[in-house]
Amino acid sequence: MKKTLVGVLAAAMLFTGTAMAAPANTVQKQLDGLVKQHRFPAALATATEADGKATSQVAGTSELGKYVPVPKNGQVRAGSNTKAFVATVVMQLVGEGKVQLDVPITRYLPGAIKDERITVRQLLNHTSGLANYTQYMGLDKFEEQRHRYYEPRELLDIANAHPPTNEPGAKFKYSNTNYVLLGLLIQKVTGRPVAEQVDQRVIRKLNLRDTYWPGVGEQDINGKHPHGYARTSNGVEDVTELDPSWGWAAGQIISTTKDLNAFYRALLKGELLQQKELDEMRKTVDTAGEMPPGVQYGLGISSWPLTCGGRYWGHGGDIHGYETRGGVTEAGRAFSVAVTALPGTFQDTPEEAEKAHDAVLATVDSSLCR
Repeated sequence: MKKTLVGVLAAAMLFTGTAMAAPANTVQKQLDGLVKQHRFPAALATATEADGKATSQVAGTSELGKYVPVPKNGQVRAGSNTKAFVATVVMQLVGEGKVQLDVPITRYLPGAIKDERITVRQLLNHTSGLANYTQYMGLDKFEEQRHRYYEPRELLDIANAHPPTNEPGAKFKYSNTNYVLLGLLIQKVTGRPVAEQVDQRVIRKLNLRDTYWPGVGEQDINGKHPHGYARTSNGVEDVTELDPSWGWAAGQIISTTKDLNAFYRALLKGELLQQKELDEMRKTVDTAGEMPPGVQYGLGISSWPLTCGGRYWGHGGDIHGYETRGGVTEAGRAFSVAVTALPGTFQDTPEEAEKAHDAVLATVDSSLCR
């Protein structure tokens, strides 16, 4: 989900390797650096050219304490990339005339929140001011939450018990609560589960074979995947198995770096939305103080500056065990990278954790600038 950096003790011996001969030596060196220098157990990446040709590379080990090859294009928990999928469905409903962007969310979900001024658009671009439920549910003691199942309305109840951070529309303030409401909106308007709508309208349409929304109570990752690790009160643990219901429409999807590239490429090429809705999605707000300098946030997607000039569109995601970053340029080149722990899990200090996170972002910039 949203980035947090916590200094922790280093642990375990790491290994490096590749799943194939890497044609992009720079990317391979960076993945190796994420493992050797920044101590992530594994790193996975896929570069997709404008013509659709994809090359996947890996480094590290799938399991700590022994060398287990990292599966090429292995599945990971994609965290807040889920928001881009959910936002796409909302914008499809806008195009179908079933949802209006600039009307209060309470028109569709009466009584869901107290402030009846908050609009659908403000939920999509995180300017609602609603409290972020993940700050108040005890995720700092993750071992107590790891296997707990949450109903979406429970997540909303947590948020509603806390005051807003700002007036609606006043500024960007990232809140997972916004996307819980958008998930409920999709269900109310369509009369079907949000997971089904995302699957039918996006995943199946694009034939994303390794992407899925885990079912109720499902705690495993179905396909080939590297294990994910997190710092808990018990130390560093393998947290691959967990109940992702606390992320729901804000962060529950499982995917691969290749599928994420395919999704963002299709989205920006207009394969999922009409031009009018895609243009609305690309209208951004400033994120000063919340996200890195120069980053702008649209309706479920963000725009990042490249050191070589130009920008790329994507989202990224953080969830216990995995961090993913990436996106697509205007020219259609895409790159996504995943590591199997959040920054701060294996680094000794907050400064080292910050450097590790920056190194993840640097792989994206380097590949898209190549």
